[in-house]
Amino acid sequence: MARQVRRAFKYRFYPTSEQAAELSRTFGCVRLVYNKALEERTRAWYDEQRRISYAQSSALLTQWKKTEELAFLTEVSCVPLQQALRHLQTAFGNFFAKRARYPRFKSRKRSRCSAEYTRSAFTWREGRLTLAKMAEPLAIRWSRPLPQGAEPTTATVSRDSAGRWFVSLLCQDTISAAPATEAVVGVDAGITSLVVLSSGEKVDNPRHERRDHGRLAKAQRNLARKAPGSANRDKARRKVARVHARIADRRRDVLHKVSTRLVRENQTVVIEDLAVGNLLKRRSLARAISDAAWRELRSMLEYKCAWYGRELVVVDRWFPSSKLCGTCGTVRAKLPLDVREWTCECGAVHDRDVNAARNILAAGLAVSACGDGVRPQRDSSRTGHSSAKQETRRATAGILRLQAGEEVKPARWRGRGSVRPRARGTGRAPAAG
Repeated sequence: MARQVRRAFKYRFYPTSEQAAELSRTFGCVRLVYNKALEERTRAWYDEQRRISYAQSSALLTQWKKTEELAFLTEVSCVPLQQALRHLQTAFGNFFAKRARYPRFKSRKRSRCSAEYTRSAFTWREGRLTLAKMAEPLAIRWSRPLPQGAEPTTATVSRDSAGRWFVSLLCQDTISAAPATEAVVGVDAGITSLVVLSSGEKVDNPRHERRDHGRLAKAQRNLARKAPGSANRDKARRKVARVHARIADRRRDVLHKVSTRLVRENQTVVIEDLAVGNLLKRRSLARAISDAAWRELRSMLEYKCAWYGRELVVVDRWFPSSKLCGTCGTVRAKLPLDVREWTCECGAVHDRDVNAARNILAAGLAVSACGDGVRPQRDSSRTGHSSAKQETRRATAGILRLQAGEEVKPARWRGRGSVRPRARGTGRAPAAG
């Protein structure tokens, strides 16, 4: 069954000197408007106990343009500036729904340089994209074609730290569901191997950061010798950024290939709910875990399963997949990371990663079929018996599935333990809005 999705296609382009100057001014104005609107919202609450909506922020933008100090905002397209205010409104919505932290100011050096153009701010004719305030279309390198008959509704222009220019075109696309299959797979993420499948196959970890470690270290040493604020330091910084971009691009390419293969070949994919943020606190493993990019792999599996009609089951993070014997069900008390192969009391010899992948698959299928909990109880785990049937702990990837007429309601603020800022001199927090 085909489904309609909004899909972004990202391409690299090479602007002329005039286009690069115009886009650089736009990036600066977008950042300025975002920061000023955020500052005004925060000040209005702390000083006046007053909330500012998107419409009021838009009115403030009009007033800023009329001042002599900010008159240069009229020199760029107004659409990216309005989109910046919408993004700020979304950031506050995510904060009040406890999906994100309080919005932060954008930095000229560290924040992503981007500008979003809606349909009224660009022209799309015969495959040529011309942005507002520009006389010539962008020189885009079409690495892959857009869907047949698709026209972009939004164009987002960005520049990374390596100086590369990209344009992302948001289009409506039709994706056909993949052919049904009876194959299922359990996936155990690792460091020595990128992923280990329940079939016993191990996908090698390319370790791109380790391969380019020498090149990166040399570029960073060269950067450290340059005087701050000099042109040579900026050149050296770009060299470091290019090495990082090369590592990230190669890593992303491998993750796309692995995730696409898993989704195409299997009807159900079972993975483990890893607390990557907590694992990164272990200094001895943080570098290797970051290079493996487990969280990015999971994100790819989530949206690809949703696109192609597959099921993604996420097993509880406390499930002892490595220490559980898949033959007799006994759970070992301890299993250090340096033990890659172990023998159970029943005589079964297990490869640590393969055994974990098979246990993850069995637990995921149990959750999907009958709602059996995958976290063994303390007493039952010692005897080897399965855990008692619990409420279904099932996390299927994809967008939220709502019943007819059901609405998504933001979580209510409980006050205690919240990171919502408090007003000075009061014990109250700003109301959601």
